Amino acid sequence: MPLAGIALAPLLVSPLAQSPRRGCIAAAAARRPSALRRARCSAAAASGEAGEAGELPRATLLWRAAKLPIYSVALVPLTVGSACGYHHAGLFFAKRYFIILAAAVLVITWLNLSNDVFDSDTGADKNKKESVVNIIGSRAVTQNAANVSLFLGFAGLFWAFTEAGDARFIFLVMCAIFCGYVYQCPPFRLSYQGLGEPLCFAAFGPLATTAFYFSSSNVNIASGTALLPLTKTVTASSVLVGLTTTLILFCSHFHQIDGDLAVGKMSPLVRVGTEAGSRIVVVAIATLYILLAAFGVCKALPSACTVLCALTLPVGKLVVDYVLKNHEDNAKIFMAKYYCVRLHALFGMALASGLVLARNGILA
Repeated sequence: MPLAGIALAPLLVSPLAQSPRRGCIAAAAARRPSALRRARCSAAAASGEAGEAGELPRATLLWRAAKLPIYSVALVPLTVGSACGYHHAGLFFAKRYFIILAAAVLVITWLNLSNDVFDSDTGADKNKKESVVNIIGSRAVTQNAANVSLFLGFAGLFWAFTEAGDARFIFLVMCAIFCGYVYQCPPFRLSYQGLGEPLCFAAFGPLATTAFYFSSSNVNIASGTALLPLTKTVTASSVLVGLTTTLILFCSHFHQIDGDLAVGKMSPLVRVGTEAGSRIVVVAIATLYILLAAFGVCKALPSACTVLCALTLPVGKLVVDYVLKNHEDNAKIFMAKYYCVRLHALFGMALASGLVLARNGILA
C-alpha cells in the first residue's frame, strides 16, 4: 500500500517561513529549540502580531494560502478506504489510487478557493492577509480557478468510476462534494449556522472513506463484476477518520471568533466560547480512543489497527494539552489545527497500516 504520502503529512505541520519580527527571532534563538521557535513565531504572524500586511513576506502569505497540510484530508480517507478494500479482498489498484488522489486534491482545492471567494463576499476575510482573493486581488480569477479545479477533479473521479464499475462509489463521492457545497456556497452557507462540523464528519468520514473503499471494486475479475460488500471494518474506520478530520475544522475556529462574530458566522466556538470549546476537544480526543478500543473489542477492527493507532496517544495528548493551555491566546492557538493535522495524518497512517498488516496475517 502507498502509505508514504501520509507519513510525509506531519512534516507539513508548521509553516516554513518565520515571522519577520527580528526581536522575536533573536530572543527565541537564545532560549528555545529551532522547531519551537518556528511554531511560535509563525503563530504570532498568523494572528497579526507580525505587523502590517506589508511586513509579512509574500512566501509566508502564499504558504498559508496554499494550506498544504490540510490536503491530508484528501489523502487519509482515500488511503484508509483503499486499505479497507485490500484488507477485505486483497485488491489494490495503484493507478486508480493515484488518479483518485489527484482528483481528491483538486476537489479540496476547489473547496479552499471557493471558501475564500464566498468569505470575501460576506466580509469574513476582509482582514485575512492569506486569503487567495486578497493576495491576487481578483475574486473572478479565484472563482474561475476553483471551478476549473472542480471540473478536473470530477473528470478523475468519473474515470475511476468507469474502472471500478460500482455506482455506490460515485454516488457517495457526489454526496460528499454536495456537503462541501452546502457548507460554504450560497444560498445555503450552512457553516454560518454552525453546521460545518457535522457536514465535515459526514463528508470525509462515512461518505468519502466508504466511497474510496468501493473504488476498489473491479468489473474485470473472473466472469463479471466483483462488488465489495459494506463491512463493519470500513464503517468503523470511516467513523474514526471522520472524527479526526472534524477536529481539524473545529480547532481552526479558535483564533477566528471575533471575525466570525462580526459577520454573523455562528461557528460552534462563537456559540460556546473558547473555555467550553477546549473541553469539547478533550471529549473528542477521549471519544476517538474509546471508540478505537470498542471497535477492537467487537472485532470491527483487527488487532493491528488497535495497537498501531494506540501509539498515536502522545499526539492526542499533545493536542489536548496545547488547546487547554492556549485556548485564550490567539497568537498560539492558531497552531492547534496543525497539531490536529498531525494527529489526523498519523492516526490515518496507523489505521491503514494495521489493515494491511492484518491482511497479511500480522495481528489479525
